[in-house]
Amino acid sequence: MSSTTAVSSGREAEASGAVAATPNNRARYRRVQHLVFVWRGAERRVCNCRSGAEVIVEPPLLRFLDLLDAPQTVRSLTAALGDVPAPLVRQAVLALHGAGLVERVGSDPDDGFAEWAPWSPHATLFHFGTKNVRYRTERAVMRTRDTSHAPPPVKRYPGAPLIRLADAHDAGALPQTLLARRTWRRFGREPIAFQDVSTLLGLTWGVQHWMGNPGHPPMALKTSPSGGARHSIEAYVIALRTTGLRRGIYHFNPDRHALTCVARGATPALVRRLLPMQRWYSDAGAIFVMTSIFDRVRARYRHPRAYRGILLEAGHLCQTFCLVATWLGLAPFCTNAFADTAIERLLGVDGVRESAVYVAGVGSRPPHATWAPQVGKRPLPTLLPAAHRGRAR
Repeated sequence: MSSTTAVSSGREAEASGAVAATPNNRARYRRVQHLVFVWRGAERRVCNCRSGAEVIVEPPLLRFLDLLDAPQTVRSLTAALGDVPAPLVRQAVLALHGAGLVERVGSDPDDGFAEWAPWSPHATLFHFGTKNVRYRTERAVMRTRDTSHAPPPVKRYPGAPLIRLADAHDAGALPQTLLARRTWRRFGREPIAFQDVSTLLGLTWGVQHWMGNPGHPPMALKTSPSGGARHSIEAYVIALRTTGLRRGIYHFNPDRHALTCVARGATPALVRRLLPMQRWYSDAGAIFVMTSIFDRVRARYRHPRAYRGILLEAGHLCQTFCLVATWLGLAPFCTNAFADTAIERLLGVDGVRESAVYVAGVGSRPPHATWAPQVGKRPLPTLLPAAHRGRAR
């Protein structure tokens, strides 16, 4: 009988530790939740939605996984199998445990992963399978990118008549703020004012009103939409250079419009670790991390599509943040490239019940720059609104 083969990075050490463990005849094992079968060519693999690890499983071990739907000791599993010697059963069970496919009942910690059951495997596999990826530099990405078949940036219907639209109204504070919003990667030396941090938090994540809901708790209303007014997103501030706020990590209380200090100390080196391959963001004044407390949504929406709503909500909030920062004359940015687990450990969240979903930040604008898109490059001239660049053809 062939044993499982761990093929995902970081699993070999765990597997060796589990196999070397002293067997316990009273220990009960069961198959972990949310396993998905995938085929890589002719190889049959089992993917653990929690860890993202893929394990090659030979057909004989499928019998073990089937029987371990309910907790089993090695003795009871040997009796159920009938034709497999006990030492080989013990070896297989420990190998499956080391590969992350089997758990010890009552011994392995309950990290809340069972709460993902209503959204599994769809949202579970996506959320955990896309965490803690390895990032590459932009130059490395460009070397491997195939642009020969890239779709055009604008979709056309050749030969179809065009209905000309009236010019968009671009006068006033809102249109000008929308047109001025850009992602900045260069920042000035001036710190961010405490008042600006307060405004960013209040207008983006703050509770503006409470709405009565008979038979249910009141629902928060904010400046951005949230499916079912669940508002699962929490905001944390990593203060680097802000007047009136010591360097540190803070949680925003959206109903009291106040901060709670989570940890002291925050440095540019920390930001470079949290936002890999994006050294320019270490010059920002403050980093804003959005997490989601999933059960706020899951308690009402049991279908995995609800996970989409969380991502949409984070996008709504981030755009609001960028617009408020632009209106304040600051230099905002947002990024999806962040070190998930490192951020979650810093914030003191478990990554399962509450997990990081988006990161944004802001700095002061560099002197004499209308927009500074890249590090070490001259700022571009003022960008003209699209309506002023000529008519569509």
